[in-house]
Amino acid sequence: MILLKKDLLQMLDGSIEGVRAALQHAVELEHATIPVYLYTLYSLGPGANQELAAIIRSVVIEEMLHMTIACNLLNAIGGAPVIDHPGFVPKYPGPLPGGVDAGLIVSLAPMSIEHVRNVFMGIEEPETPLRFKALAMEKDQPITIGMFYDQISRQLQESFFTGDVSRQVVAGWWPGRELFAITNLDQARRAIKIIVEQGEGTDLEPLDLEDDYAHYYRFAEIVHGRRLIKNPSATPDSPPEQRYIYGGAAVVFDPGQVQPLETNPGLQPYPAGSGAQIAVDAFNASYTNLLRCLHQVFNGHPELLRSAIGTMESLKEQARAITSIKVDAGTFAGPTFQYKALI
Repeated sequence: MILLKKDLLQMLDGSIEGVRAALQHAVELEHATIPVYLYTLYSLGPGANQELAAIIRSVVIEEMLHMTIACNLLNAIGGAPVIDHPGFVPKYPGPLPGGVDAGLIVSLAPMSIEHVRNVFMGIEEPETPLRFKALAMEKDQPITIGMFYDQISRQLQESFFTGDVSRQVVAGWWPGRELFAITNLDQARRAIKIIVEQGEGTDLEPLDLEDDYAHYYRFAEIVHGRRLIKNPSATPDSPPEQRYIYGGAAVVFDPGQVQPLETNPGLQPYPAGSGAQIAVDAFNASYTNLLRCLHQVFNGHPELLRSAIGTMESLKEQARAITSIKVDAGTFAGPTFQYKALI
């Protein structure tokens, strides 16, 4: 579970400046999960483990949605998202932005059940996870992502919503019921609810507002190797944790089809002039260009979103090329997701 530093809540002092600072942090946090999930996704070769790939890909798309919503919220109250900046990109391995140093350490690692259980589910774990049969995670009393968003929601005021409506990003990449212009308090709280319920579910249901399982429970399906279904033995009076069970169709993981990528490839640079170093540098240049483009998208140029999506697609192809480069007898190179400053 992510333990967020207390100063994240302390910045929420009732002022609009405090809410803007918290939302900038939310933008950074939502972005920081995406390279982690993508790296594992890249380790799943084409044509193998496709069910797992579909689960991870679905979460990545919704994390992009959450980042967009957080930017819209910040713009709605007169803020300006900062994305094109070296400090925007976290270092892997390490805590996610705002995470305590002794808490969850997030790595770039190839697919394994252990990685999904310890990192993916740790990122998405709600304050009170529903412990369905075969689901047994440790419990603590942390500040979760959901609690962080709850505090933001509580401190928003109708008078805060003075932002330029033209800066809202509402492109049709996501359904209008999930991504919409935010111009008032009701819309803001509805948008925050989407972020929290897609990530964590609710205290009573593993489902989000769209009746899809929240990210935490999708990853748990991978760990348990079975789809989550309604418990046929449950009655209307059954407690929430007995209403579902990991007893549906098998979610098969074939570890033999995982590309053995380096874990945390950014820790040790590849040799200068090597194929891996050249390919990774090119990837990081494209990744940084993507951040620059997104900065423009969320600072008054929403029409550039299509260009940003094109860059995302090219990153996928570059990553595939990197992951085909052997760095030793049993390991392949991986993208490092590092900011590349302009010279």
